[in-house]
Amino acid sequence: MDQTSPVVGFILLGLSAHPRLEKTFFVLILLMYLVTLLGNGVLILVTILDSLLQNPMYFFLRNLSFLDICYTTSSVPLILDGFLTLRKTVSYSTCFGQMFLSFTMGATECVLLGMMAFDHYMAICNPLRYPEVMSKAAYVPMAAGSWAAGITNSVVQTSQAILAVLKLACADISINVISMVVANVIFLGIPVLFIFFSCVFIIATILRIPSAEGRKKAFSTCSAHLTVVLIFYGTILFMYGKSESKDPLRAGKQDLADKLTSLFYGVVTPTFNPIIYSLRNNDVQAAVRDLVHEKRLTE
Repeated sequence: MDQTSPVVGFILLGLSAHPRLEKTFFVLILLMYLVTLLGNGVLILVTILDSLLQNPMYFFLRNLSFLDICYTTSSVPLILDGFLTLRKTVSYSTCFGQMFLSFTMGATECVLLGMMAFDHYMAICNPLRYPEVMSKAAYVPMAAGSWAAGITNSVVQTSQAILAVLKLACADISINVISMVVANVIFLGIPVLFIFFSCVFIIATILRIPSAEGRKKAFSTCSAHLTVVLIFYGTILFMYGKSESKDPLRAGKQDLADKLTSLFYGVVTPTFNPIIYSLRNNDVQAAVRDLVHEKRLTE
């Protein structure tokens, strides 16, 4: 006889075992969320309005900023609400929607960072062919393909995860595990290899540039992207690559570390992205100054 009952909601533990941290993290996460909205919003605005920033690199950057806004918005309000309410529950439909958006944004960013690496490779290693290869007819479908790949992956992964949750531990979830492994290979492994080889060719090309000024300019073009890639993938590898502790005391500390790492991945990284690209890019800084100056003149 089937004794299972439908799943109507989930209990969010969060940092409930550390009530003192909840208030501190509520303020910190709220501030970082506002900075994320402001920083990425300004980056989107200047790359749309400034005529000098109408090229593939800034088109991809605009997509990345929009992605970061969507990703944090899909999770941060739920996190903040969990800090404020005593009843830390989430409905099944809300969990489904949040999971779908998280899978979509995560996979899309993996593919998009690979596309951006290819753009940097063409700009530095094949500058004469760059206008032909990276035309609007090419880079727009590349960005659209990143989003399509992310959504497709999310549909598969979310449905598999939800089926596993509905059946809880009473069913064979080997298909779910295989699906997750295949998705990780496609959306993590392949883009990482693509980015790695692009960086190797880019560095080799930069080292062959005769002038120090030329090498500095070329390196500054890709250093911001490389920093974002290292933070993004470094956090993922830290979360999923470590071993589980069997010691109860260490397991408790590890659980807290896992939750803080997840917060870093979901909140801090999108906050850093516009700052990193702005600090390393004179064109973006000039566009922001022009935007602020125009605003002052109109007031």
